[in-house]
Amino acid sequence: MAGEDCARKRQSGSATAHKPPENEEVQRRPEGERSFQNASNGRVDVDHVITRKMQLIAEAEQLKPVFMKEVDSHFTEFVNSLVAKSAFLDSSSSASLFPASCSEKELHKAKSLRAPPEHGKIFTARRSLLDELFEVSHIRTIYHMFIALLIVFILSTLLVDFIDEGRLVLGFDLLVFVFGKFPVVFCTWLCMFCATVIIPYGLFFHWAQGYCSSSHRVIRSLFYGMLFTLFQTVGLGFGPTYIALSYALPPASRFIVILEQVRLVMKAHSFVRENVPRVLSSVKEKSSSVPIPRISQYLYFLFAPTLIYRDNYPRNPMVRWGYVATKFAQVLGSLFYAYYIFVRLCIPQFRNSSQETFNLRGLVLCIFNSILPGVLILFLVFFAFLHCWLNAFAEMLRFADRMFYKDWWNSTSYANYYRTWNVVVHDWLYYYAYRDFLWFFGKKFRAAAMLSVFSVSAAVHEYVLSICFGFFYPVLFCLFMCFGMVFNFILNDRRKGPIWNVIMWTSLFLGQGVIICLYSQEWYARQYCPLENPTFLDYLKPRSWSCHMQM
Repeated sequence: MAGEDCARKRQSGSATAHKPPENEEVQRRPEGERSFQNASNGRVDVDHVITRKMQLIAEAEQLKPVFMKEVDSHFTEFVNSLVAKSAFLDSSSSASLFPASCSEKELHKAKSLRAPPEHGKIFTARRSLLDELFEVSHIRTIYHMFIALLIVFILSTLLVDFIDEGRLVLGFDLLVFVFGKFPVVFCTWLCMFCATVIIPYGLFFHWAQGYCSSSHRVIRSLFYGMLFTLFQTVGLGFGPTYIALSYALPPASRFIVILEQVRLVMKAHSFVRENVPRVLSSVKEKSSSVPIPRISQYLYFLFAPTLIYRDNYPRNPMVRWGYVATKFAQVLGSLFYAYYIFVRLCIPQFRNSSQETFNLRGLVLCIFNSILPGVLILFLVFFAFLHCWLNAFAEMLRFADRMFYKDWWNSTSYANYYRTWNVVVHDWLYYYAYRDFLWFFGKKFRAAAMLSVFSVSAAVHEYVLSICFGFFYPVLFCLFMCFGMVFNFILNDRRKGPIWNVIMWTSLFLGQGVIICLYSQEWYARQYCPLENPTFLDYLKPRSWSCHMQM
């Protein structure tokens, strides 16, 4: 027996001394892997698998923010460099048309035929930001939450009407009222559009055709310029406003007329502003042909969702009619959404407001109670018009540049918010108000140029609201010129922390509450306290301050 034991020990010792490489590799493996392998000989160690899986998930979660930050920074750098390279290639394209033997004087002449890209907007094919974000399931869930809130509003209205009336009330009296007299609206719009097609293009065509051969170019330019200004102020300015007031159009119908009036005025100005320098440059260079756009190009521009004229825009190869139908359906849904917000949140609050004494406590409560409907209306205006309406027309026209807005919700400064909320209008104000002001007065007057742009924007916004509501109550103008200007300098582009985004949103919420509260109070005061023979000062004095004294 002892001999056998010794023999077995010698065999085991020799086996250990001559281990294959595989066994040595197994011994060199980490402790966790060897234990897992030993446990898996008979059965899988479930606890070990779960633990290991949780460790891998924790490591992945730690790496995810770093990875996403790196991807975002590299992607931003790539896009910026791509835009810079495209701008450089565009600006240098005129130079590449001439051989290297050309003199510097000739090359300078060639470049002066066209303004460099930094002097005008560059259009490029790109999608709207929300279309890209809605491809992410997390962002799409927020959209679903707003739809769920609309369903709640509908159920609340139906249940309350059923309890009060004993039946389902499916009438939309408010929508029928605010969009009333639609035939007048359509005829007014048709006249405005036809006049904008014929008169600005006709004036520019006749001026450009005879400018080269004219011996009195300055007098000719002043004459046609005065005719164009007369059309802008009287034809497009006074005419639609007179119709909206004389026919007593309801609020939404007035909004359609006045907003189209402002849009066509801006479009006509852009067309003339972009093409007059081209004619002057061609005459200066003694060109054989005068660059006059075709009427089809001008018509396309009048329908295109942009306020900056170009002869050609980037175009998509086809029209997705399903996408168009979806966007118009979302616009219609947003209208009903706004209807239920007013019915459930605004009308019950302000219907009897004129019966209460105007005091500070009531004003504060009114403002804070108006924040929720004000913010919802803000979101709906943005989504329905800047996203759905503009994208629907862009798709029908195959207009490829869909950057109608940027990520304004991430703004940490009001300066950035003003640039990103409505890119379409901002581009017009930047190139035709701000840049032209600096060109005329010099680059030393940047503050004056910014103040002038704020003044024009605030005046136009207040003009639209005054005509549409039927009274002058400059709440928005004061918010724009006072708080807007102050916040523009305090919350400037140097503010980058998240706390500044919170401050921006807080001030935006309060501003929407002030607008909804004060304009709603004034609207009901005008309804409940009419004046028999109002004077001019009665139209300027807020009726909500004294309406309770007359009831």
